[in-house]
Amino acid sequence: MNIVVGVDSSTQSCKVLAVNVETGEQVATGSATHPDGTAVDPGIWTSALSLAWDAAGIAGLGGQVIGAAVAAQQHGMVAVDAGSVPVHDALLWNDVRSAAQAAGMVAELGVEAWADAVNLVPVASFTLTKLAWLAHKRPDDAARVATVGLPHDWLNLQLTGRWSTDRSDASGTAYFDPRTDRYRTELLERFFGSVPALPPVLAPEASAGRLLPRWGASAAVVGAGMGDNAGAALGLELAPGEIVVSVGTSGTVFGVSATPIRDASGEVAGFADATGGHLPLLAMINSARVLAAGAAMLKVDLAEFDRLALAAAPDAGGLTLLPYLDGERTPNLPDATGTLVGMTRANMVPENLARACVLAVLNPLADALAKLAGLGVPVERVLLIGGGSKSRALREAAAAVFGVPVEVPQAREYVALGAARQAAWAATGKLPVWGRRIEESFEPAGDWGAVVRERYIAARRAVYAL
Repeated sequence: MNIVVGVDSSTQSCKVLAVNVETGEQVATGSATHPDGTAVDPGIWTSALSLAWDAAGIAGLGGQVIGAAVAAQQHGMVAVDAGSVPVHDALLWNDVRSAAQAAGMVAELGVEAWADAVNLVPVASFTLTKLAWLAHKRPDDAARVATVGLPHDWLNLQLTGRWSTDRSDASGTAYFDPRTDRYRTELLERFFGSVPALPPVLAPEASAGRLLPRWGASAAVVGAGMGDNAGAALGLELAPGEIVVSVGTSGTVFGVSATPIRDASGEVAGFADATGGHLPLLAMINSARVLAAGAAMLKVDLAEFDRLALAAAPDAGGLTLLPYLDGERTPNLPDATGTLVGMTRANMVPENLARACVLAVLNPLADALAKLAGLGVPVERVLLIGGGSKSRALREAAAAVFGVPVEVPQAREYVALGAARQAAWAATGKLPVWGRRIEESFEPAGDWGAVVRERYIAARRAVYAL
């Protein structure tokens, strides 16, 4: 049996998945946690990968392993010196300390110029803004930077001894144009003050090298790797008209397109995918953690929180939560906080509060679907994934709030599965088709979803004029 290994190095953990090349069935898996926070020593990712790799028993699979690939959280700034030693903790996608630099960059060039240059408009999530922060706030550290990469690029270095990246991840830096497939080094010069060495951008089917001996006896081919959302799209075998809504630490909404999708508002990032096409995407900082915060507020566990939300009126009795608990990326409100409106003595009960949190997760995702549709991306059905999709209340409400059919694929590690699929492509020269299984399907029912949407949009406009 030939085996490929997919790695998902996310904000919260590292997961390693061994898959049968012929069937796509899981052979082994392992995981290790990452520390909470928005800045981290990249060496921690290496240690977590090693622990997860060992937990999955990959080294013991020997010559059966023919390929491996890494999908990882996007945008994180990994800046190292000439010896590949980090000069500063990696600033992650959800670190908003560079909000002022992002705003300054947009003010200096304008949204149209940014959309023309890199098919996105800078916000604090993107790598270039973090480098601009480093140059402004830590100039001595910035002066030592020899190479800049991303979390998946760093792990490619650990696996093969060489830096490399791919189009999907490079397209989230704000210094790479996914339409021409080239770095825009003049933007690094302008906003960072120099042009460090950058990882070569590999084609989706290309090899990044071979596994170093420390990862086991098999010198398997290592694929180019990808950003986590591109990995999920590849793992789900996403087709045009299907939109992924992922409810995890972040909330993401994305589809696949053969042509670039341009949005000068900056809400839709015109990323590349992991097949040679494009991946228009919107991301929210506040997603499943809103449910966890609601449960903590009510002093219940998530199971009881879900029961409360299911027992409430569909529209939460008129309560509406703007869920910007940690600031927000879409809409671009890095300094925002949460707001609960529509409160009365009658509706301030635990059930409605829990339901309001569930609807608060879904409403920004529905905004994102509407934005994609407005740009010409077909929105025919939603594939609902991520840890938050385990919530029964969220599942049952999603189709009504989104206004389109919702399918919940069988629970799998789709980011790691996408990485494994790419590894098979690099190792065999053929992208396998493994198929997907749908666990549950929902159709829009009733008009309460439209009422919830109207209340949410009115509240957002009243508080933030957006």
